Amino acid sequence: MVLAKTTLFDTELQEAASFFKALGHPARLQILRYLSETKMCITGDISEELPLSRTTVNQHLAELKKAGLIQGHVSGKNTNYCLDPEKIKTLKMVSDAFLSTLEPDDFKCGG
Repeated sequence: MVLAKTTLFDTELQEAASFFKALGHPARLQILRYLSETKMCITGDISEELPLSRTTVNQHLAELKKAGLIQGHVSGKNTNYCLDPEKIKTLKMVSDAFLSTLEPDDFKCGG
């Protein structure tokens, strides 16, 4: 059985990579921003807010759900989408922790 290469890295880096992968497309960032700005769950078609097809938006929503950043609850024919506040807090902590390890003042490149 082949091991995933990600298992060779510590859990903090794996968690950060999972979040950063989910944030790796501007449409996903726009979805998160939209859900944050509305301050409530959105019922219906988020694709009306983006210049993308419904199918494409649904694929981006699925990636955000997979990372746990949003929740989607089916209600009749519609799905209610919300940010997951606890995961957003975790995202902030993980991002801050990772970025704090990168000290740009200490960078020295040839020259």
